[in-house]
Order: sequence, then structure tokens, then C-alpha cells
Amino acid sequence: MRLERRHRSSRAALLLAPVGAVAFTLLVSALLVLWAGAPVGRTYALLLQGGFGSVFAWSETLTRAVPLILTGLAATVAFKARLFNIGAEGQLYAGALAAVAVGGLHGGTGFELPAWLLFPLMMAAAALAGALLLLGPALMKSRLGVDEVVTTLLINFIVLLGVSAMLDGPMKDPSAMGWPQSVSLQSELELAKLVVQTRIHTGLLWAAGLAVLVWLLFKYTVIGFDIRAVGANARAAAFAGVPVTRTVVWVALLSGALAGLAGAIEVAGRTSYVTLDMSPGYGYSGIVIAMLAGLHPLGVLAAGVFVAGVLVGADTMSRAIGVPTYIADVIVAASLIAVLVATLLTQYRVRLK
Repeated sequence: MRLERRHRSSRAALLLAPVGAVAFTLLVSALLVLWAGAPVGRTYALLLQGGFGSVFAWSETLTRAVPLILTGLAATVAFKARLFNIGAEGQLYAGALAAVAVGGLHGGTGFELPAWLLFPLMMAAAALAGALLLLGPALMKSRLGVDEVVTTLLINFIVLLGVSAMLDGPMKDPSAMGWPQSVSLQSELELAKLVVQTRIHTGLLWAAGLAVLVWLLFKYTVIGFDIRAVGANARAAAFAGVPVTRTVVWVALLSGALAGLAGAIEVAGRTSYVTLDMSPGYGYSGIVIAMLAGLHPLGVLAAGVFVAGVLVGADTMSRAIGVPTYIADVIVAASLIAVLVATLLTQYRVRLK
């Protein structure tokens, strides 16, 4: 067998690729459910019910979807320019820590700012922290040819160690009884709830609005055209006059800023402070979401809700029939592999020699 590149990919194939990937993932996961001795139909029914079967389930799913959508957008922007940002997890934590560093400056500091001014400063600090964290690897790739996959991945561990040091040191909350967590935000800086008596907050509107803005950027702006051109063929884009290095820098700043905002919104909307277990891998799951969406910013909204529903529904499923919640991680990881294969088959056809 050999792979032969298609002259063009049909629209139907591009639309069916993520659907087929999800179906294949559910089939593979069903084998694991059977291995665990649980009924497949009831398992998936409980999974859907736990994620989408009630107002409470929807509120939890949409709350979990907010950071997933933002990290999915971060991966989408970077991958469009073939800048493979694997560091969204570290950028999320850097953004969260920067937000608390700005929004937690109160109580005896002698430096008070009104909430209407402190909130945009807090968000700007989070976006800047995430952006600068990706800028270095992007410049190393552009100037020195250093593999950004390695650098962004390793920076995740460096950032987490740095966060741990800050939570046990200068940013530790003295009222946390020894628990490693940061000081809390001012209550005026927390995001409002969209639905009373639920955890869903206005960060969902931020995520949806940013998805629309990224889509408009790609579709109607010069920088969006440059990003797509660099992603299609950087050498050809440079020959046509596209400033490749400058475009990569803009991509790094935008992608890192989106991931940093994910951390700030997670703090302001849900936790109010930073802990080391604040993110159960949102940065890595954002890669899956971007690929499931076919690197389409609006598709990231649907993919983020789908993955969040799987993660939330796994808790209900586990409590009801005893299937480990790790089946959700298997579904997310298998989805990434399936989407990569499906995307490959939309660009290449298999030929028998």
C-alpha cells in the first residue's frame, strides 16, 4: 500500500472526517467498557445524561467548556501557522498566576485601584504572561530552527514548578491552613453568574466572543491571510512577500494570550485562587479540540462542549455502574489519534500496489 496525495479534498470528506473520528473513538471505547464488564449502551447513556441530561449537567458542561474552548482557540491559531504550541497548559497557569498577582493586590498593601480599572489590568496581565511564554519558543524556531514542540512542552514543567514555588512562597494564602494555594481575588473582580444557583459564569460569553473574533481575523484581515499563507507553505509565502517572522511572532502572541486568558477566566469565574490542580490538563485537551474542529474557530465551540460533556458525564457514569472515570481520558486521547488519521485520509488516498 502507498499514500497518494489528493488533488483536492471534497467538502463532504472534510465534514465527515471529525464525525467518523468520533464514531471510531466511541467504538474503541466500547471495547474497554466491555472489558470492564459494563453494558455499553447503559454506559454511554449515563455518559450523555451526566453531561447533557439536565440543567445542572449542562451548567457543569458549559463551565468546564470555557477553558477548553480558549485553549482550543490557542492551539487553532498556532497550528494554522504550523507553530505547534504544546505549551498551553503552562501558559494557562502563567495567566492564572498573573491574574492573581494583579487582582490579589489588596488588603493592607496601601495600593488600591477601583475594580473597573483593576479588572482589565488583570486580564491584560494574564494575556501578556501567556503571550511572552510562547514568544521565546516561536523566535527560536523562526531564527534558529529549534523544534517548538520540545521547547513548549518542557516549558510546561518549568512553569508548574515555578507556580509551586510561588504557592508555597510569596503568593501563599496565609489563611489556607498550610494548603498550597494563592491569595484570592477581590470579590469585585469575580465574573458574574449567567444562571443563578449554578457555576456557569460570563466567561462563557468571553470564550464565544473570542471564537467569533478569531474567525473574523482569519477570514477578513490581512494578518489572517498571512497566517494561513505561512501555514500552507512558509517558503512560498516568503517568496510572495509575506513577512514570515513577523507573522509567527503575531501568532505566538495571540495563541499565548488566549491560553493565558483561559487561566485568568478560570480563576475569576470558578476558583478565585490558583492551585496546582486547577487544570486537569486543559492545555493538552485544547489540542484535541482544535483538531476535532478542523482548526476552525467556530468549530472549537462545538468541540469544546463535546469534550467537556464527556469529562463531566464520566463522573455520573462512574458513580452509577463503576466504570473508571479514566474512560473519559481514553475517549479524549483516542479522539485525537482518530482525528489525525481522518485528516490524513482527507488529504491522501490509499492505493494498493
